[in-house]
Amino acid sequence: MMQEARRRATIGFLTAPAYVWLTVTVLLPLSAMLFFSFLTVAPINGRVAQLTTEHYLTFLDKDFYRTLTWRSLRLGIDVTLVCVLVGYPAAMALAKYVHGRWREAIFLLIILPFWSNGLVRVYSWTMVLREGGFLDWVLHEIVPGAPAVSVLFTYPAIVIGLVHSYLPYVVLTCYVSLEAIDDSLTEAARSLGASALQAFLRVILPLSLPGLLVGVILTFVPVIGSFMEPRILGGRSGIMLGTVIEDQFTTVFNWPRGAALSFIMLGIVLLIFAASAPLLRGRLKGF
Repeated sequence: MMQEARRRATIGFLTAPAYVWLTVTVLLPLSAMLFFSFLTVAPINGRVAQLTTEHYLTFLDKDFYRTLTWRSLRLGIDVTLVCVLVGYPAAMALAKYVHGRWREAIFLLIILPFWSNGLVRVYSWTMVLREGGFLDWVLHEIVPGAPAVSVLFTYPAIVIGLVHSYLPYVVLTCYVSLEAIDDSLTEAARSLGASALQAFLRVILPLSLPGLLVGVILTFVPVIGSFMEPRILGGRSGIMLGTVIEDQFTTVFNWPRGAALSFIMLGIVLLIFAASAPLLRGRLKGF
């Protein structure tokens, strides 16, 4: 009994700072924003606010918000799909076929975007994707006389910028799962007559699924609420729910409307996770 009480006290002592920090930095601001979302105006500078559900009802009444919600979800799906298609094979190559200093060098290239400012990264893409930029220059070097190419201020430009930002998450999470798979399992499957594709589908892919799902979550959730890449790289075609929420806070100064839209987006994400819970249940164990 004494040992059990001591063990619980130790666990409480070690975890208390983290829970206190999360309470102060996450739960309290979110609680304040949730309260703001039910007010007529932000109660600052002496303005008197009243309780209302107008901002939530406006979302249901106007097609504009529902259209932007679908555009944001589609952006999240597209970016996540590209990150998985590019990141999973890269993680596979790193975990199984690249060794020594080459692996360290490639890892350095993967995490390099984390060391630079996000705004600088996004603006650097405008130099690449605009007419007369690096992409246009390379095309004219290969095909002289080709028409000018400008991807800037288009939907693909937004996808490129977001994939650049979130691809490292998919690579790193998939690498952790793939690197932990014992190669003898694949060799056993091949010795029993399985083809390389069958060994991948029945051994490697199921065992690496936890890392893949974590990478999908770490990519999809922030992408649907992103506003910097859509605004800078997308121009008029970059209007998403995230950019509208930012406008409510920084331009319109309608904090309650912005808070309501934020919590609606949070509710949509939770609904998606609840619907996919049967798939996720048990798959994330061991990651």
